[in-house]
Amino acid sequence: MSHIRNLRLDSGWWWKQRGLGSVLDEVDGWKAAQTCPSEIHVELLKSGAIPDPYLGSNEHQVQWVGKVEWLYKCTFDFAPDDKESHALLEFLGLDTICDVYLNGDKVLQADNMFQTHIVPLDLSFLRPQNTLLLHFKSAHLLAKALEAEMGRVRAGSTNLGDPSRVYVRKAQYDWRWDWGPELMTCGPYRPITLKTYTARLAEVHTHALLSEENVPSLTVDVTLDGTLDPGLVASLRIVLEDSEKTVLKSQDVPVSGGTIANAVAWDLSGAVEPWWPVGYGAQHLYGVSVLLLGAHGQTLDSAMTRVGFRRVALVQEPLKEPDQYGTGTTFLFEINGVRMFMGGSNWVPADNFLTTISPDRYRAWLTLLRDGNQNMVRLWGGGVYEPDIFYDTCDGAAPPSDFSTLTLTDAELGILVWQDFQFACGVYPAHDSFVASVRKEAEDNVRRLRHHPCVALFCGNNEDYQMVLQWGDVKDFPAIKIYEEVLPEVVNALTSPQPVPYHRGSPYGGKDWDTADPTVGDVHQWNVWGGKEYPYQDYVKLGGRFVSCVPLCAPFALDLKAPFLCSEFGIPSHPEMKTIDYWMEGAGAEQRHAHSTLMAQHCRAGSFERRFAILLNEGFRVTEDLETYVYNTRLLASEAVGYAYQVWRRKWGGRGKEYTAGVLVWQMNDCWPVTSWAIADYFLRPKPVYFAIARQLATISVGVMRIVRKDRDNDRPPQFYEYGNFQSYGASLEIWGANAGLTARRAELEINCVDLKTAWTHKETHAVTLLPNQATELLALPCPGPPRGAAAPSPTGDAQFTTTHAVVVGACLRDPTSGAMLARCADWPQPLRVLEPALLRAPGLELTLDARARAGDGVEVTVRAARPVKGLVLSAVGDGADVRWSDNGLDIMPGDSQVVFARGLDGRQIGVAFLGKEKSHTLESQFVTLM
Repeated sequence: MSHIRNLRLDSGWWWKQRGLGSVLDEVDGWKAAQTCPSEIHVELLKSGAIPDPYLGSNEHQVQWVGKVEWLYKCTFDFAPDDKESHALLEFLGLDTICDVYLNGDKVLQADNMFQTHIVPLDLSFLRPQNTLLLHFKSAHLLAKALEAEMGRVRAGSTNLGDPSRVYVRKAQYDWRWDWGPELMTCGPYRPITLKTYTARLAEVHTHALLSEENVPSLTVDVTLDGTLDPGLVASLRIVLEDSEKTVLKSQDVPVSGGTIANAVAWDLSGAVEPWWPVGYGAQHLYGVSVLLLGAHGQTLDSAMTRVGFRRVALVQEPLKEPDQYGTGTTFLFEINGVRMFMGGSNWVPADNFLTTISPDRYRAWLTLLRDGNQNMVRLWGGGVYEPDIFYDTCDGAAPPSDFSTLTLTDAELGILVWQDFQFACGVYPAHDSFVASVRKEAEDNVRRLRHHPCVALFCGNNEDYQMVLQWGDVKDFPAIKIYEEVLPEVVNALTSPQPVPYHRGSPYGGKDWDTADPTVGDVHQWNVWGGKEYPYQDYVKLGGRFVSCVPLCAPFALDLKAPFLCSEFGIPSHPEMKTIDYWMEGAGAEQRHAHSTLMAQHCRAGSFERRFAILLNEGFRVTEDLETYVYNTRLLASEAVGYAYQVWRRKWGGRGKEYTAGVLVWQMNDCWPVTSWAIADYFLRPKPVYFAIARQLATISVGVMRIVRKDRDNDRPPQFYEYGNFQSYGASLEIWGANAGLTARRAELEINCVDLKTAWTHKETHAVTLLPNQATELLALPCPGPPRGAAAPSPTGDAQFTTTHAVVVGACLRDPTSGAMLARCADWPQPLRVLEPALLRAPGLELTLDARARAGDGVEVTVRAARPVKGLVLSAVGDGADVRWSDNGLDIMPGDSQVVFARGLDGRQIGVAFLGKEKSHTLESQFVTLM
């Protein structure tokens, strides 16, 4: 029986707005809290005191909440035990400015949302009945007061929150961002626990190590707290178990002080298996239990940590061969000695109200990410350090408390985590008290996260270096001390002897920390949506060594010249109509157009009207119909972002030619119902872009690029293949494949060409080999087209021009033995707006439903078409639960039927929308159901 008591203070809470008198004398107006942990907006919403800020324009009705003070209190009983001589209160998260009173005495002044607060107590301070009072002050008002005292600084741009936010250690997105609302909430948002004990395990640090030869070993450091008399505390028992609770190793260690370094040092060769990211092997996880034993063998305290044995390196070495832009250095991740292409997304908090995100919701989001063939998630620096369940899920199994329930199904995530420290888009201060607060914040979170095998990188900030370079008028950048001294010191000290890599900022690289150098470090590529406002087809020349963010709506301009690791990029798009209807809240017809006030209320991207117009007008026909407009934005994002992943993965060229080693889209998720860069909306409804990314990140993928030779060197850009004021003299194709597997793969490359204006078609096949863990150039050839006599007349009637201007090129890779489809893609004439709707509206589309699919997969839907179909979006007709589609946003080629599984269809018909018929409709005459 353990001699430590943990009393979770998770019930009996009350809340109220602070009155005018002393906080200790508040008597009237208390309301019972309905949640614990708690946030004040959630309590106000549940009590009916405020409207739902996610609906309509209600956000503006609740701004007062963040400008007043709030109180929480609870009472709890306590009966002393003579076996206990120490007590403490543990606060895992207070948001943000909070004075804590216990039985009328102030015991804590908290001012950092990201810290864990430990308050030692004298047992005599506790009574049979105790009152804990939390006084939350306005972070908004404090930020403005500090700004008045210390000066206004640069922070962000359009809709990136009030610049005063940099002075307060509160989630920066609470101040508003260009995808989220301004909701300055407060409250005890993570658990509070009273612990009483005589001796306890204050800290257990497990080092699950993997040598250069992939030999595993384990060392454990333990720190004790309390009364450590030899007559009371005798030893530690350290036990290593596998997921089946089989004991692999056990050892008793005498206690000889408060700190026991290397309590055990075990060589585990042959006893355990390495942990691998998804797609490269199993996520083997092990439990390390530490028991603090008393003199009579009784358990005084215990702790269990789940570990995985892996080695991670951030490799920045000279490239052996230059590409067209030069050499530079790599920026790639190597796990257990294997270099891996990182494909994934950026993560923002999944709700503005963190207490509403259940463990199931976290698992649903991360499973969606994994099912999209993503292997890395970047936790952006303007949010929060997520709770343990997030990292446990990325590791690949149930949380430690449920370790015994681990199943094979659970252990399939294996998502690597790029963890930003919480700084974003601003000039942060570095005065002594601020630095001290940040150091403790970093120590608290590195200690909490360091044992997770999923954690692959700690990063100092998001875009702070880039913003300073962009503005050009910032004379003082004090937070360099934090990013280049404090944070690396903390990471190295607390994660050694195999430290987690540290990167001082994202983006970062190049001489004088040039954040736009495509040959060094990572980049954020925003020159399509914002910045230079290039066409998305220019992504092929806007890459870098690692692309960590590529949204379509950046408020700044970069001039990138080469491939890279892109850790941020993207293009915004609308959510589906079901989500739009939700925030419309029954609004009338006058609001149901793209430029209504409610549509603008739920789109925070800077200059979104103009930027959407540029991209949409380049690619699509102008429309006044809301549903068609929404479809077009979704197809735009799918085409653009899918293209970026395609051409950048092509630059993963094998050893010494890893010109682009990773692509992380901005962003995976939303914090409320909104039009944004998210590839799945607030309700976990994937957009077509989600599926486009999934296809590009599959183990095997194929890509096609059409290159035209124009009649004039100074004519329009290459994305306008053969239209307008020019025609092309010739068109050629480049076809490549990518293989994430670690062995070569033979395949059959099938090329299928269809002319939209005539009955001409063309097919050819080639035997190819995909090299392991890289992209392989497969074929270069003239673009096939109909003979001149059979081709539709060219717009100019000039016979010297090519006949390929209406040819759709499909490419697929098949298994040469079974004929099974490995990968497919289609290259359509550009721009899509010049394709006459008459060529697109009657493709002979057929759907065949078969409910006899494999158990759990749902209904099997086979899609066929007599003519090419662009951007086919499937949906369920009528009310009901959301359908989970295995694939969507499809390009269909004649003779290549595609199979999609639909979970949750529940007998409803399937609606279809595609380029040319963008409004959802049913195919009644072609609808076939097999039972």
